[in-house]
Amino acid sequence: MRDHGGVPHHSFDPLAGRRTAADPELDVFVWGTVFLDMIFAGLPHAPQPGTEVWADGLASCPGGIANLAVATRRLGLRTSLAAAFSDDDYGDFCWRTLEEQEHIDLARSRRFAGWHSPVTVSMSVDHDRSMVSHGHPAPVSASELIGTPPRSRAVMVDLAEDEAFGGSSTWVDVARAQGSLVFADVGWDPLQQWPIHVLERLSRVDVFMPNAVEAMAYTGTTSPLEAVYALADRVPVAIVTDGANGALGIDARTGEEARVPSLRVHEVDPTGAGDVFGAALLVGTLAEWPLEQRMTFASLCAGLALQQYGGSLAAPGWGDLSDWWTALVSDASGDAYHRSLRRRFAFLDDIVPRVPVSACRRASATIARRADVPALD
Repeated sequence: MRDHGGVPHHSFDPLAGRRTAADPELDVFVWGTVFLDMIFAGLPHAPQPGTEVWADGLASCPGGIANLAVATRRLGLRTSLAAAFSDDDYGDFCWRTLEEQEHIDLARSRRFAGWHSPVTVSMSVDHDRSMVSHGHPAPVSASELIGTPPRSRAVMVDLAEDEAFGGSSTWVDVARAQGSLVFADVGWDPLQQWPIHVLERLSRVDVFMPNAVEAMAYTGTTSPLEAVYALADRVPVAIVTDGANGALGIDARTGEEARVPSLRVHEVDPTGAGDVFGAALLVGTLAEWPLEQRMTFASLCAGLALQQYGGSLAAPGWGDLSDWWTALVSDASGDAYHRSLRRRFAFLDDIVPRVPVSACRRASATIARRADVPALD
């Protein structure tokens, strides 16, 4: 079912109780590069020159910024994506998957003839991943593609992206002036220079979510804790993710500080888990949950994504979250860890009863037809 603006709605809306007639139609607007991702997971070891290695699993799906767009959409947020798409078969597949399967608004995306789709091959080995990518710059800049950004509750951007922050008034500044919260992360600096001007852009950001390595490098600190304190002096909400060690956060607006552990899961593929964490944190922020609940919810969503092959395909929906909580409550395990889970995630008990049986759940691999693995708990 579509509303007047053409954005399809999933069967559970986590912000339903907060919407008013004056609110923007969109919850999230994102811009970036969409890759066709070919993800090989469960490799016994990295391939050596002149050898062949077989993977346990394969997934084919839209990647890059699509990981984030799919994650927010599956969690019930009305999501719009601006990106360049090729008119080749890969571009057709990515566009069709995002628009028809994931119900993401592509009104500000465009197809370009003669420009081929960016492609990434991701290989997951021993709880980490390596990638090989190929592509060319988009035929038009972000400002040309986006124009005036649509009104939305939030935008998500890369802090190091010059198109987002390079000028005195970019599309991100326009979006913020229109009322959008600006969520930002930052990628690995291939030159390892970690320029200070990138952190200076935090004055134009509301929530910053780097991982521990990037946070320590940019702030010149030696621990994730020191890094999150340094960042909290620059941005209203700072969250530093630290892999299996969990995440640390400070909300300077409320004075809240939190440290949450990661979910204990059998990790299959880390591709896209960071985007899922960010999407879930955005949901909790827009719903105005306490900081610890926001971070705990984000750790759950990222943990569920780690259990599946396939980048954007692994992003959980509310149906998956409802299934997980229902199984946990029904579990008779009385050990300390399970008791802790039931305490930490008790806030879901107020949400899950409102999640319909038909709520969005994770998809299977698309080009590959299905993931070549049994269902995981």
